[in-house]
Amino acid sequence: MYPGVHLSLRLRAHCKRLPFQSIAIDSLVLRPCMTRHAIGIHRSIHFASSSRRLLRNAENKSSFSEQQLFKEQKPVSSSSKVAPDTTTASSSTAAVKPTTKKKTLWQKVKDEATHYWDGTKLLGLEIRISSKLTWKLLNGGYLTRREARQLRRTTSDILRLVPFAVFVIVPFMELLLPVALKLFPNMLPSTYESKSSGEEKKRKLLKVRLEMAEFLQETIAESGFPGSANPQAAKDFSDFFRKIRMTGEQASTEDLLKVARSFEDELTLDNLTRPQLVSLCKYMNINSFGTDNFLRFQIRNRMRQIKADDKVIQSEGISSLTIQELQSACAARGIPSFNVSPGRLRDELAQWVDLNLNHQVPTTLMILSRAFSFTDRTVSTEDALRATFNSLPDNLVNETELQVLEMVGESTFKQKLEVLEQQQELIEDESEQEEKEAQARREAQEAEIQRLEEEQKKAADKLDAFIPDQSKEEESTESKKVENQLSDEDRQELEEALAKLRTKMDVLEERAQLNEIKFNHEDYKELAEQLKEATKRDTDKASMRLGKRLEKMLNEIDQELDKLEKEQHEGPNAQ
Repeated sequence: MYPGVHLSLRLRAHCKRLPFQSIAIDSLVLRPCMTRHAIGIHRSIHFASSSRRLLRNAENKSSFSEQQLFKEQKPVSSSSKVAPDTTTASSSTAAVKPTTKKKTLWQKVKDEATHYWDGTKLLGLEIRISSKLTWKLLNGGYLTRREARQLRRTTSDILRLVPFAVFVIVPFMELLLPVALKLFPNMLPSTYESKSSGEEKKRKLLKVRLEMAEFLQETIAESGFPGSANPQAAKDFSDFFRKIRMTGEQASTEDLLKVARSFEDELTLDNLTRPQLVSLCKYMNINSFGTDNFLRFQIRNRMRQIKADDKVIQSEGISSLTIQELQSACAARGIPSFNVSPGRLRDELAQWVDLNLNHQVPTTLMILSRAFSFTDRTVSTEDALRATFNSLPDNLVNETELQVLEMVGESTFKQKLEVLEQQQELIEDESEQEEKEAQARREAQEAEIQRLEEEQKKAADKLDAFIPDQSKEEESTESKKVENQLSDEDRQELEEALAKLRTKMDVLEERAQLNEIKFNHEDYKELAEQLKEATKRDTDKASMRLGKRLEKMLNEIDQELDKLEKEQHEGPNAQ
């Protein structure tokens, strides 16, 4: 209690309602705290500074508690109105719109540094987790699909860090690190990959797959070899191809699956040509460099990995996969995963696993069918298989039919003769193509040799123009004398003359190239002007700057050539 303090409280208490700034509140709990605005505080004396501070703090605390309690309690009456000061404040805050400021250079550098620092911490965490998984694997433990993918990803990231040792060891080599990352963006581990670069990789892969899918649709010619020992199955196989190839009748799904089971991945890959192997590697996101056997080896390894992954997915369930894992699994199987809903991806993956494991459809045939349905997502798997079977050439169908009949012992010599003749025709065609390619290479080499001989002959003729005309008798009699009488000064003068002649020829060639470039540039400028008049649009600034830079470069080259020609003309006159 402070002496001399007199407080008289005038409470406006009503039986049912308590008015507070035009707000009617029915709650009895709020009445004591709302009476603060109706309290009259009469000070009979002046307080000390400390007493005033204590009173001010008490008032602030009480007002803060009242505001919190007022926010938590919702008004019951529909006729309740908001205070004018609160409405104006809310309207003013709503009118202010957030403006996005452009990042400065320092902020961009700071964000990139933060991004790479977070990536480094993430890589360290993945290494620590993967070390535990490796220890678990070495002790004979079993890794789930997610753990195996984590271990593979971390191992690949560690291998990608090996080239960075060069940038660390060699002094000032780190300055070339941005150039190396620009040329080889896959050098960075996956933890340093940004979202935009990941989406760009997906777009590029999608574009390559679209191109390779179109190529496969046009040039597909794979061969399959059935492995049935039942004569009825062999007859059904032959009737199936005759039905879909000659009559155009649509085969049933049961027949499609029955025939598809007869194809084997090994024999199918062995009968693919190199362009088709390269296209299949690009479609499956495999490096397409190397010999045909190496490409087949890579494709077989990928097929085995996909089959093993299908078994793990079937055992763990597709519902256990996250969206990112679902997209990566579909992308590895050639299933379109860009801008596709997760439900559609789960259905596609479930259908793939069912066909591959339950119906024993070969992986190669399924990927080829996916290539046919990649450009049109409305095509079903059965229609894609029909399109794949329809694309097989007649000679391959006859050969597969012969293989079926040989396995059941019902092949005839006439069929063998027909297939052998077709194979011989293919061999002759291949040999003719090889001969044509070899002949084209020989003709190109001969043309190159002939061109070099003509150039040497022209150079010799130009050298003869500098020698005065003399009779053959004089040349025969005086040639030996001239050779014997040539002094060191004469030889030096002769070498200088040859050097000037060589320089003159080089200047003429460069002048011709310069004139050709100028002519092409003038044509381009005329076309640009016509396009500008037709479209009523200005030329791109980058193109204009590049054109000005090119004109400046051409003028500099022209001046240098003029200077060389002037020096050549002044040289003989000075002598």
